Amino acid sequence: MSVNQFTTLSQSSLQDYVDCARRFQLRYLDKLSYPAVESEPALENEKHQQEGEYFHRLIQQYLVGIPSRQISKMANSANLQRWWENFLNAKVLKGLRDLPGVYPEATLSAPLGRYRLMAKYDLIAVKDGKATVFDWKTYRRRPRNEWLSARMQTRVYRALLVHAGTYINNGTNFDPEQVEMIYWFADFPDEPAHFVYTSAQYKRDWDTLLKLAEEIHSTSSYPLTDDRQKCVFCPYRSYCERGIRAGNADQAEAEMEAEELFDVNFEQIGEIAF
Repeated sequence: MSVNQFTTLSQSSLQDYVDCARRFQLRYLDKLSYPAVESEPALENEKHQQEGEYFHRLIQQYLVGIPSRQISKMANSANLQRWWENFLNAKVLKGLRDLPGVYPEATLSAPLGRYRLMAKYDLIAVKDGKATVFDWKTYRRRPRNEWLSARMQTRVYRALLVHAGTYINNGTNFDPEQVEMIYWFADFPDEPAHFVYTSAQYKRDWDTLLKLAEEIHSTSSYPLTDDRQKCVFCPYRSYCERGIRAGNADQAEAEMEAEELFDVNFEQIGEIAF
């Protein structure tokens, strides 16, 4: 696939491009399969990722009204049981499904240059004209707020909600100051990360996204990253002769990037389009 045939951008594809243009090329343009595991021990890490995906489904079922007692029976591993109990008892999440506007697994999209920018949200909750984006994380370690703030997910999710959130706000745009994003960590339930928003941040983020979209469209070169630490957890590293053995997931904060390598297939889900 050429870059001109590539039509949809997401926080994951943009993060890949920013981290390593070569990874972006291999994954999104060449559509190569993963030749290497992301982190060691491989089976343990794969199980953790699967449990994380299942945990997201449990929360979605809860938010659409299925009784928590019934969902608790489906938390069939030690991790899932712990995460689920933490979710039910978390102060920041109290009363979520009783809010007047609750949109779990919502997908928003909007034009971005020659592309379409899309994002699937774990939850958008609206109350008194304010929109809060919730994102559930099952990281083994609680990341630094500075790391989260710089991630494309934080920038894309807030900016796109401002840009394309009229559908869930009675036809009116959200002002940036009405938007907040909260990362909630299943293993650190009392340490959520809050990111409010401002008009200046929104302008900076949207301008940056437009610039990246234009760069992706016009580029013909996909250099490897100079930061070899990013290669340790990249499943494409063998294509680039950047090592064969994966890094240990318990030894570096960079393991959190590995969990985000699974992107959403936007061709198979509905969307709220702008």
